[in-house]
Amino acid sequence: MGIMESIDIGANALKAHGLRMDIHAKNIANIDTPNYVRKIPILNATEDLSFRGVLTQMKNDVFGTGTLPYLQGGVVFNGVVEDPTMGERLYMPGHPDADANGYIRSSNVNAMVDMADAVMAQRAYEANLAVINITKAMASRATERSEERRVGKECRSRWS
Repeated sequence: MGIMESIDIGANALKAHGLRMDIHAKNIANIDTPNYVRKIPILNATEDLSFRGVLTQMKNDVFGTGTLPYLQGGVVFNGVVEDPTMGERLYMPGHPDADANGYIRSSNVNAMVDMADAVMAQRAYEANLAVINITKAMASRATERSEERRVGKECRSRWS
């Protein structure tokens, strides 16, 4: 895997986990909003890393071309689904969102669950940011070493 591929994987993960944090923040912000339905972010691997997927790729690569499969990895954000759990029914006949019987549904957001998910998303975001920074530092150090070797050769050729 090259340097640019590492940065691309990290950048895609930053985007996915950033969107994940936004969704959890919206859920927490709407904890007291009647009839609000909690949103759950969906993240998927960019490649089929199941046993069947790996075997299929190996069959195509190893037996077809004689090379080992290269699995890039990474994550992609695939949208949201609504939590099917129903919120508590509350009797509030004067509320504008009340049904014909005077009931409303409270939000089905559990603050503890969304806070824990937000913390996990933040840590995943920070981990991928660290990967990008480490990759950049490695690339910078490699170019410095290359420049040092080039300058060293020039100096040796002048003095020889």
